[in-house]
Amino acid sequence: MRPLLATIDLAAIQHNYALAQRCAPGRQAFAVVKANAYGHGVREVVGALLELADGFAVASVEEAVVVRELHTSTRILLLEGCFEAAEYALAAQLGLDVAVHTAEQADALLAADLQQPLRVWLKLDSGMHRLGFSPAEVRAWHPRLRGAAQVAELNLLSHFACADERGHPLTEEQVEVFLDLLDLDFDQRSLANSAALLTIPAAHMDWQRPGIMLYGATPFADLSAEELGLRPAMSLTAQVIAVHEVAAGQSVGYGASWMAPRDSRIATVSCGYADGYPRQAPEGTSVWVAGQRAPLVGRVSMDMLTVDISAVPEAQLGSAVELWGAQLPVDELAQACGTIGYELLSKVTARVPRRYRQF
Repeated sequence: MRPLLATIDLAAIQHNYALAQRCAPGRQAFAVVKANAYGHGVREVVGALLELADGFAVASVEEAVVVRELHTSTRILLLEGCFEAAEYALAAQLGLDVAVHTAEQADALLAADLQQPLRVWLKLDSGMHRLGFSPAEVRAWHPRLRGAAQVAELNLLSHFACADERGHPLTEEQVEVFLDLLDLDFDQRSLANSAALLTIPAAHMDWQRPGIMLYGATPFADLSAEELGLRPAMSLTAQVIAVHEVAAGQSVGYGASWMAPRDSRIATVSCGYADGYPRQAPEGTSVWVAGQRAPLVGRVSMDMLTVDISAVPEAQLGSAVELWGAQLPVDELAQACGTIGYELLSKVTARVPRRYRQF
């Protein structure tokens, strides 16, 4: 078997959900498990949180079906709502909470013949301008939906654009836009994502939506997961599969882009961009091998990458290599690559085996 493994610590995910609960005591939370639980495995993550989570949030009916197979009664929020009219009947059959963010969705809901009414989350565009109704449109749709036979519960939902940038003025504006609508009769309200849950108490409504924090990564550029009390859930580990002595002036990898500045000892590692390691990782990016950091050299290949282990004499053929995890936070790699931990975790490909550590 190719020596590459994503080890998922389910106890860490439980710890991180419990931290989310402590941030907003007395409130409820949808654990966000869309995109295969951010690459961690939706079935396993939902299984770990079944006795803890108040509900789960997904991006599509297909994802909701998987969660419902695991739990017959938990609340499941369909964050983007139904993509076609026929999905409302399935949503009712599955007992979903459904977001409604366009007039077309609202009209299709009101025209639907459902076996049971739905818990509806009216999506407010409070300033992100991606999905949702304007405040005026929310006020116009509220009375039409409040008394509809298809609606069991009418709730209000919105999403932050810049909560991950602490002190950004748009965040306060979005909170104010949301609060200005609370003179309307809504059953439940939800505003806080991970960043707001951790740092913006004014955004703690009836339901929180922790996402990236569940998986032990930070939503902030200036606060680490460790500083926030989060535990990393995924460790991506590979192995040294070859060691070469490279003379000064010789190149390594595609494009001969890296030239050895001195006689160097180079390790080839069994992970590449087809596994989800970012191809854009710059030279000097750290990996963890034989208890030390070692720098990436040359270009990341489809199946392999190369590391300068000249300063790590203990590293040898067969040595374990951590690409991210307990020793190297995924956020550190993400920052080096100009991206975010969300992307790296969710892009770990299906060919990487997952191994689960139980609680």
